[in-house]
Amino acid sequence: QVQLVESGGGLVQDGGSLRLSCAASGRAFNTYAMGWFRQAPGKEREFVTAISRSGGTTSFADSVKGRFTISRDNAKNTVYLQMNSLEPEDTAAYYCAAVATYYSTRYYVKTDDYNYWGQGTQVTVSS
Repeated sequence: QVQLVESGGGLVQDGGSLRLSCAASGRAFNTYAMGWFRQAPGKEREFVTAISRSGGTTSFADSVKGRFTISRDNAKNTVYLQMNSLEPEDTAAYYCAAVATYYSTRYYVKTDDYNYWGQGTQVTVSS
């Protein structure tokens, strides 16, 4: 079992930056692959980025490549999402997710892959 709590959301202007954090409680954080998803009003939840349990492999949605980075600190049980060059289209609730995995380099990109979710943090980008 792992509990996830996101923080760092807020209001930012077009072109600005934010860093989201996802703190995990529970044991063995380094056995979980992690992901970030987002959901805008009236839209389905969509994949943003994911990172393997080791932190060595990552994946990004095409819409955020080159602007967002994901990292994790297994000693602090935390995963981060650094968002640069934000656009109004990035406005959404952002959710952290976790899935236990045997594979140290595998990441997961589908919502159905994950079985633990945070409550979400709102990111609003004004034009």
